[in-house]
Formats: sequence, C-alpha cells, structure tokens
Amino acid sequence: MSFAMGGSNGEPAMFTQWRAGCGAHPEESKPMNLRYVVAFFAAITLAVSAAHAQTNVRIRGTITAIDGNVMSVKSRDGKDMQLALPDNVTVAVAKAVRFEDIKEGDYVGATTRPGPNGTDVAIEVHYLAPTTPPGQLAWDLQPGSRMTNANVQAKVVGTGNHELTLQFPGGTQKVVVPDGIPLVRAVPGTRADLVAGEYIFTVAQAAADGALTAPRIQVSKDGVRPPQ
Repeated sequence: MSFAMGGSNGEPAMFTQWRAGCGAHPEESKPMNLRYVVAFFAAITLAVSAAHAQTNVRIRGTITAIDGNVMSVKSRDGKDMQLALPDNVTVAVAKAVRFEDIKEGDYVGATTRPGPNGTDVAIEVHYLAPTTPPGQLAWDLQPGSRMTNANVQAKVVGTGNHELTLQFPGGTQKVVVPDGIPLVRAVPGTRADLVAGEYIFTVAQAAADGALTAPRIQVSKDGVRPPQ
C-alpha cells in the first residue's frame, strides 16, 4: 500500500487530511503527530477487521429451491433463508452405517444428552473429517445436548443398547448408543445432489451485512439425513 505525500512534515496526504479532521494543527509537533499516527492506523485496522468479520451459523433445513449459485432453505424453525454457494462448494451426502461397522480408532462425533445415573446417551453418531478439532462442546441439536468429537477407544455390542468409549485429548467419555438412532457417514457428493426437498446441514459464514455463504454442505439422500 502506498500513500501520496503531503504537508511540510512529509506525512501522507490522506493522514494530513484525517488529522486535520480530528482538530490537529498542521504544524503540530512530531510527538503529537505520533499520537495521531497510532490512532490513524488503529482506525484503519478496525475498519478492515469489521469489513472482513464473519461468524459461523449452523443451519438445518429443507431445500426449497436452487437458482444458480443461490440455495433457498426452509430452516427447521420455519425461517426462509438464502445461502450463496461458492463455485467450489463441497457437497457431502449422508449414508447410513450400522453400529457393527464402527471400529476402534474411527474418528466420530456423538451428540448426546444426559441419561439416568449420569450416563451420556447418544442422539446420533456421525463420522468426522480428520481436520475437525477433537473435544467436547455444547451443541444445539436439542436442548441440553453436547457434541463429543473423539476416536473410538472401545465398543460394546449389547441388546437394545450398545456402548462406545470415546477418547479425546484430556479425557474419555462412555456413551450409550440406543438401537435406532441415526448412525451416518458423509460420502462425497456433487452440486447435483442439492435438489428441492432434500434436507441439509451446513455451517454457513455470515457476513457483517447478514449475507450467508455455505462453503460445505451435507445433504440427505435416499431418506438418510445428516443427523447433527
């Protein structure tokens, strides 16, 4: 970045104009100028940061329309939303797996709620990409639910309920896995899988003006929905 120079002290013209707008005298001393220099570049930094600020928003809902690079979605709480799709959007399709398919060492995410006797009971279990950070965090799938991202340390096949022991940095968590809950793996898909009527989960990027962009989308297929 370059600045046109102005003023007798050799400072950038843009800075001279900005400093004058702050009430500074053109011939103010250099120590005083330094104060304005710091404030000037701090203001620029804040403005640039605000322009690029984005927050992540989890969106679950049903596709209502696709129009070019815009996907319309009816969220699970009834809101009509529009998501911009980048040209390089990543699409993953939900595919059901069986509990018997889960192996020790697999990297999974389990959404759980507190059960009797302090046990964690799974609402769903899904496979994770290796780049997903491990650990536990509050989750918004259901009230009081949380997500555990971890490697499978052990599993127990039972009658009616099964059990997974999940290991993550700093701890382990035993999770009861009832029969019939969604167990899902995401497999590569294409934009052609994004059609009206299918259910999606995405972590969209919300710009400062509220515009939403979805760089990665998980979508249902053959009745199997992304469960998280």
